[in-house]
Amino acid sequence: MRLPSASATSASATSASTTSASTTSVSSTPRTVSGATPVPAPRTPAPALFLTLLAVCSAVTAANIYLAAPLLTLIARDYGSTPSAVAWIASVAQFGYALGLLLFAPLGDTVNRRRLVSGLTVVTAVALAAAAVAPGSAALAAAVLVASAATVIPQLLVPLVAERAPAERRARHVAAVVAGLFTGIVAARVVGGLAGQAFGWRWVFAGAGALTLVLGLATALVLPSEHRPRTGSLFGGVAALPGLVRRSPDLWRACVRQAGMFGAWSALWTSLALLLTGPEYGLSTATAGLFGLFGLTASVVAPLAGGLVDRFGAGRVVRAAYLLAAVSVPLFWAGGHVLVALFVAAILIHAALVASHVANQTLALTTTSAPATANTAYVVAGFAGGAAASALAGPAYTHFGWGGVCAVAGVWLLLGWGATVVRR
Repeated sequence: MRLPSASATSASATSASTTSASTTSVSSTPRTVSGATPVPAPRTPAPALFLTLLAVCSAVTAANIYLAAPLLTLIARDYGSTPSAVAWIASVAQFGYALGLLLFAPLGDTVNRRRLVSGLTVVTAVALAAAAVAPGSAALAAAVLVASAATVIPQLLVPLVAERAPAERRARHVAAVVAGLFTGIVAARVVGGLAGQAFGWRWVFAGAGALTLVLGLATALVLPSEHRPRTGSLFGGVAALPGLVRRSPDLWRACVRQAGMFGAWSALWTSLALLLTGPEYGLSTATAGLFGLFGLTASVVAPLAGGLVDRFGAGRVVRAAYLLAAVSVPLFWAGGHVLVALFVAAILIHAALVASHVANQTLALTTTSAPATANTAYVVAGFAGGAAASALAGPAYTHFGWGGVCAVAGVWLLLGWGATVVRR
């Protein structure tokens, strides 16, 4: 993978040096981005506490996207339906998140992020409260759609962290927020299911709304405030996405490689429950759900990956991640009959996914002059790769069994890497 050009690196280094005060003490005046006029920032915590707050906020808000999935059985029982009849609500959450990425994430380049995070926080909390009292599946789906679209706050925080971090520690700072995001995804599936059993699914949505409101507003208070003059249309960043990717080979490469990696992970991970609850293992749904705890690998791997990116560059880390993923695929295939192989494969694929994500996202954020728009392109590309692979994994399992799912994952890895190797 080719790293940014010398001029881009120099510009980035210059920008980092001018903001060294803001990264040493987050209460300093933020740097000007995309024509912004800096406004004295409020008193903020020390950098470590600032990053911790952003990571926790990312965990809580990212969890909102996956709240419905572990609660489908309880929701169906409350509505007098079947889990399969309400399963589409979980898909609505994914669609809402994709819509929010396209509409709101690019605004980080042109809109005051304090106000944007505050507004999205309030909308998300209100939507989750509406979900908690929804009288039927249609009303619940509408509330989930709005909540998922507005809960793109982590994708606004990551570019901010990358902008304010010193160049030599940028990937580690990004990794801290990424670790929080992945932890939130795991917590939604594991803690959400347990809390739903104990208190009911409506209280899970209500509690998520309260947590989102408190942490989102607390985070907004410590963000730098910038006055950005309006240039172009409010949602012009969406139209700029194709051109931005076309002009930046590094961004294009990061998008395609993460699409391949996330696709391989999605194919395996979304189909794993079919294997575990099927005739080969015959586990209960609750027991199979505990495999989600392997996602906590992200909390350990992300900081390590950030340090490696800062030291050796994004390209080497992505290559190592793809190698880990390539090793995990045959282990997943063996796991069709040997449970221990599944354990090892689950750890490897999560380590590969998170390391690749930290490296590719850091590169995407630093290769253009519009980091929020570039981050949108990157996240949407990864999301699209994962959705497409998941869509193929189901039919592959139906017709070819677990080996077909592993084949889909292997093909996605080959496509993600091969497509970026042939283009200079």
